[in-house]
Amino acid sequence: MAHKTHLTRKMEARHIRMISLGGVIGTGLFLSSGYTIHEAGPLGTIIAYLFGAILVYAVMLCLGELSVAMPYTGAFHIYATRYIGPATGFIVAILYWLTWTIALGSEFTAAGLIMSQWFSSIPVWVWSLLFMVIIFLTNYFSVIIFAESEFWFSTIKVAAIIIFIILGTLAIIGVIPLKGYHHILGLQNFYKNGWFPNGFKGVFTTMLTVNFAFSGTELIGITAGEAKNPTTTIPKAINTTLWRLIIFFVGSIFVMSALIPYRVAGVTQSPFVYVLKMMKIPFAGDLMNFVVLTAIISAANSGLYASTRMLWSLANEGTIPAFFARTNRNNSPVVALCFSMLGGILALISSVVAASTVYLVLVSISGLAVVIVWMAIALSEINFRKEFLKAGHRLEELKFKTPCYPWIPYFALIASGLSCLLIWFDPQQRIALYCTIPFVALCYLFFYITSHR
Repeated sequence: MAHKTHLTRKMEARHIRMISLGGVIGTGLFLSSGYTIHEAGPLGTIIAYLFGAILVYAVMLCLGELSVAMPYTGAFHIYATRYIGPATGFIVAILYWLTWTIALGSEFTAAGLIMSQWFSSIPVWVWSLLFMVIIFLTNYFSVIIFAESEFWFSTIKVAAIIIFIILGTLAIIGVIPLKGYHHILGLQNFYKNGWFPNGFKGVFTTMLTVNFAFSGTELIGITAGEAKNPTTTIPKAINTTLWRLIIFFVGSIFVMSALIPYRVAGVTQSPFVYVLKMMKIPFAGDLMNFVVLTAIISAANSGLYASTRMLWSLANEGTIPAFFARTNRNNSPVVALCFSMLGGILALISSVVAASTVYLVLVSISGLAVVIVWMAIALSEINFRKEFLKAGHRLEELKFKTPCYPWIPYFALIASGLSCLLIWFDPQQRIALYCTIPFVALCYLFFYITSHR
């Protein structure tokens, strides 16, 4: 390591568990899940999300071995640099930074739009600016303030999903009547219009949307550099990943798939709002808007944290100027923080003035970026294990081992790659390939030119 490997270790186990769960529960579940139901059908959606949960769990098992052995801040690109190549490590860092930075712009806009529904006399930009300041200050003062705020944001989201699943289950079995919705047939909704109304290919073509919904779980690797006793807290968070994803994601998707006709899903509103209105829940729209607002603020909070740590790590490793690694007295990387926030503001501006050109390209690239990072994590773990044993070490020395090696990492690598390639068959998402492949090639070219001067 060129300099230090981590920042201040203050995060506790409860913080990391909630950050890893809260980071994955966002607009991908609350909003985008309707698109998946519409395209893949009820049963196809459950299969897609179940497969996605297994894939993410496989990636997290790979990440677990790496992050426990090397609990570094900005872990992804360091692993890729060391066990794949410096150029790939640079690409991983840039893609991940870009993913969260682009997300920042859209999250601030979305938060402002939600607030304007309640306070229509106040311009959207005022609310967006307010949330920018709040999120910036949360990340500026101390990592423990970020961790504590993210813990409570995630708690609200988790509580909302648990209540939704309970109410939905009661509606499916008939305890809660669905008056005025005679076309809803509960479990019969799975086969009333055929198992796969748009063909089985819908399961595959929606995988990128599903992977987007699961993005954020890998934040565990980012927090490893600031976790108290990472050798115990990281494994605990990873070992509970699968059942948490199944309960919260597959459970809520099952309820929505059983209660919403696939032709209606994803067309006009959030599937969560649709189901709550079916149950005649008072103020259903306002309640879900509050939950979605919480999810948006949480995503922006995590996004700024992740992008800041990635920039700090690049500077710490000497890939970009050391200026970006400067920290304040609380050991928060303030320069990287300001630059990441500026990137989010520029993304916000491009979404307004160049939505059909620059912003569309950025969003398309960021859509594939997380899956590429997952591939890098899996390949890094494969190469790490090989080099670890080749150096004369024994497996017993590893405090966390990826089970079923090499099958788990190879499954994570191949399945992630296939989920990228399969979007070619979805014309609406194909642009992501058109934009990402040239962008990655240009980044490789830039790295080789600058590193060989």
